[in-house]
Amino acid sequence: MTQFKDLGLAEPILRALADEGYEVPTPIQARAIPSLMEGRDILGIAQTGTGKTAAFALPIIHRLITNRQRAPQRGVRTLVMAPTRELAAQIGESFSAYGRHAGISVAVVVGGVGHGGQIRALARGVDVLVATPGRLLDHVESGNCRLDHCEVVVLDEADHMLDLGFVVPIRKILSKLSHRRQSLFFSATMPREIAGLAAEMLRDPVKVEVTPVATTAERVSQQVYLIEANGKRGLLVELLRPADVTRPLVFTRTKRGADRVAEHLEAHGIAAAAIHGNKSQGQRERALDGFKSGKVRVLVATDIAARGIDVDGISHVFNFELPNVPEQYVHRIGRTARAGNAGVAISFCDRDEAPFLRDIEKTTRQSLPVIDRRADPRAPAEAPKPRPPQQQRRPQNGGQGRPQNAGPGRPQNSGSRRPGGQQPARKPGNAPARNRAQG
Repeated sequence: MTQFKDLGLAEPILRALADEGYEVPTPIQARAIPSLMEGRDILGIAQTGTGKTAAFALPIIHRLITNRQRAPQRGVRTLVMAPTRELAAQIGESFSAYGRHAGISVAVVVGGVGHGGQIRALARGVDVLVATPGRLLDHVESGNCRLDHCEVVVLDEADHMLDLGFVVPIRKILSKLSHRRQSLFFSATMPREIAGLAAEMLRDPVKVEVTPVATTAERVSQQVYLIEANGKRGLLVELLRPADVTRPLVFTRTKRGADRVAEHLEAHGIAAAAIHGNKSQGQRERALDGFKSGKVRVLVATDIAARGIDVDGISHVFNFELPNVPEQYVHRIGRTARAGNAGVAISFCDRDEAPFLRDIEKTTRQSLPVIDRRADPRAPAEAPKPRPPQQQRRPQNGGQGRPQNAGPGRPQNSGSRRPGGQQPARKPGNAPARNRAQG
C-alpha cells in the first residue's frame, strides 16, 4: 500500500502529516501528487470528501520548499481560487497546517470583510494566496496585487466556479498570469460543457478521475419522501426529532427559503441557523461555529454557501427542496458519510419537483427508494405541466427512472470498521479534522 513517504514529499511535509496522524493517501492524492510534482497540468475529478485539497496543497508546498525564493512585494507565487468565502478559509487553513514546518506564508482574500488587512498581507508578498475571484480582481485592478510572478494557479470546485458565472473574472485573472504557469483544476463533477471550457485553460493536462462522474457516496443511505409542498416543514420537524439525527444539514434552493425554514424550526424549539450569500461574513462564521459546537443543532444552507461547509460528523442531509441541477444533488449528499463513516440523505419531492427527481436518478444512474406522504397517494408523481424554462435545467421528456413506491423504514448505517475490527490508517480529507473552518 502506497504511503505518503513513498511519494517523494519533502521532510517538513511528512512531519506535518505525521502530526495529523496521516499515513496513507486517498486515491485522488496517490494518483495526482506524482504528476503535479513533475510540473504537469491536472484535471482532477473526485467526489466531495475524498481529499482534493491535500492532493494539490502537498505538491505545491513541496515545490515552494525545494525552490526557495521570496515573493515580490504585492506578488504571489501560488494562487488558489475558490467559489465561496468558507471554502477559501478552509483551503487556507489546510495550507497552513500542511506547511506548518515549511516556513511558507499564506493569505486569504475574500469578500464580506474589510480591505485593510488584506492589503497589508498582500503588500509583503505571499507564497500562497487563496481567494474568491471577485475580491481578488478588485485587488488586482486596484494595484494591491500583482500576478505576473505566479507559478501555480488552482481552481478548486472548478465546475461550480465556471457554472456560476465566474468565467469572466476568471479569464481576466488568468490573462494576468505567466504563460509558463502550472494550472490545476479540481472538482467533484465535470459536466461536458464545463470540461470543454476547462480544457481551453489547461495545457496537455493529465486527467485524474477516481470516481465516475455524478456518482454518489457509497456509504450514504438515500431516501425520498413524496410530499405536498405545504407539508414539507411539518415533515422536516418530525424527521429531526429522533435522537440519532445528531448533526443535520438542510438544503434549500433559495436564500429566502433557507431563512424561512430556519425560522420555522426555531419556532418549534429546534435551534437552527441559515447560511447563504446574503449573510455577512460574520453571520456566516457565527452560524458555522454554532453548528460545529452544537449550540446550533440544524444548519440550513443554499448550494452556493454549502461548497464551503466541511463540518465533521454530519449525520443527515435533508434536501428540503430538490436541486434543479442534478449534479448539485451529488455535492449536497457528499456533506455526510465522510472519513469512512456512514450517513443518511433524505429528500422531499413535491409534484412540481418530479422532473428534478427523474433528472437526479438519470444522472446518478440509480433509482431512489420512495415513501409516499402525499395527501392523496393515488395522485400522479409527475408535475401536471412543465416548469418554466428558467427554472428547469433539462426538457421534461428526457427523464427516466420514475420513482416506485417503497415501504417506510430507516436506512441502516453501515459501520466504518474493517472486518476483524481493524481500523484503516487515517487519510487526509479536504482539511485536517481539527483545522476545518468550513461551511
